[in-house]
Amino acid sequence: MNPSVPQVTTPDAAVPWPLLQAPPRWRNIDFISDLHLQDGATATFFAWQDFMQTTQADAVFILGDLFEVWVGDDTYQPEEAQAIETQCAQVLKSASHRLEIFFMHGNRDFLLGAEFARICGMTLIDDPAVLEFAGQRWLLSHGDALCLMDTDYMEFRTQVRGLKWQHEFLAQPLERRREIANALRAQSETRKRSGVVYSDVDNREACNWLRTSRASHLIHGHTHKPADHELGAGLRRVVLSDWDAAGTPPRMEVLRLTLNADSSHHRAGCTIRRITADLA
Repeated sequence: MNPSVPQVTTPDAAVPWPLLQAPPRWRNIDFISDLHLQDGATATFFAWQDFMQTTQADAVFILGDLFEVWVGDDTYQPEEAQAIETQCAQVLKSASHRLEIFFMHGNRDFLLGAEFARICGMTLIDDPAVLEFAGQRWLLSHGDALCLMDTDYMEFRTQVRGLKWQHEFLAQPLERRREIANALRAQSETRKRSGVVYSDVDNREACNWLRTSRASHLIHGHTHKPADHELGAGLRRVVLSDWDAAGTPPRMEVLRLTLNADSSHHRAGCTIRRITADLA
């Protein structure tokens, strides 16, 4: 096995989820999520583009919702040079020549497929997945699967993540899929304006996941509520920020794991920092 390439092992009885082993050369790992890139959100796109071009990380993990919506890989049409899908593919492909990029599906872009990932030079990872780095295990998730109190969403999630629903949806013409996605987005915006309070991650289930994976830290996005939650018994939930470069104040936060200078991948020694994208 090539020690410079991340190795993904199959689940075993003790850890039922894929286990990604960081290669020894990794010193910095960046985590981002919930950029919701779309046509018109130019400030956020350019901030993300600059980050991908300049980050000093050895690997970037995108934990879902890179795109506001994704209705199938045929959304990417390279002849449409100004389309957000084309521009993002160019950014990702260029960055993949100098760092490793991993992508986990979110609730907005769960239909992003293997073909687009291949074009972009990204590695798709399951939700959840376990990362071994700096002598520790880190549990990674988008986070929506842990929002158990939102029963309507959980029912919807089960439906749209099923192979039957996805096959039938992707069989429809592209424009029809876009119409359906736009209608769902409109419903979501109406719900937000109504003042509905969205449920947060269920901490008890988060602890169950952590114990199952033998990890002490869960890193996730989805909720747009960046914070560090102490769950007891040495367990911790670390929530990523969403991105909005046009917001007041702008939100462009990166979570970085850095191997301590006097440590190795076989001994615990890692710092966790929240930094702005321009300092990554």
